[in-house]
Amino acid sequence: MKLKQLESMLGDFQQFSNPKVELEQYPTGPHIASRMLYTAETSFGDVSNKVVADFGCGCGTLGAAAALLGAEQVIAIDIDSESLELASENAEDLELDIDFVQSDIRNLEWRGQIVDTVVMNPPFGTRKKGADMDFLRVALKVASQAVYSLHKTSTRDHVKKAALRDLHASSAEVLCELRYDVPQLYKFHKKKEVDIAVDLWRFVPKRNRRNDV
Repeated sequence: MKLKQLESMLGDFQQFSNPKVELEQYPTGPHIASRMLYTAETSFGDVSNKVVADFGCGCGTLGAAAALLGAEQVIAIDIDSESLELASENAEDLELDIDFVQSDIRNLEWRGQIVDTVVMNPPFGTRKKGADMDFLRVALKVASQAVYSLHKTSTRDHVKKAALRDLHASSAEVLCELRYDVPQLYKFHKKKEVDIAVDLWRFVPKRNRRNDV
């Protein structure tokens, strides 16, 4: 599947009608989602015929992109039941087979590296400090091959240091810098749209680690 076709298929997804600020719910648009998964597949082979987990799936865009690119199984996880219902409807519209799980990522009772790849657009931690690192900590424990994640470019040094030193990633690489359009979703937003610089990271977990989540 070509990149343009992938982006087009994700373009009709339903988005949050009543987003929850405490969960930092912002939609991952088709432009970023398509490039994130397309890069994971074409550059590294981390999607096709792999078990892929979408952490904090929201509307389900990243998980859907993985399914469209030939993932063997996609598991989409979110704490919010309304998000899961929306993501399920989006998957049905494209006739995609995705497993949906309601759980707080921090309380995910998975043991060992049971998925190949984790993809995620975690909370940036603006409402709850460290939320993005909580997601990354769990992702690096359950993925055997790679974790793809979006983080604000302004936190690049912190993310790399934490991933390698504290979360025991074997490598942490910024693949590219993207522009993330944050629409005016909440009352505290003063502007109609804000353009934020974000990094697309690829983290490689250490192999055969026997850490419990």
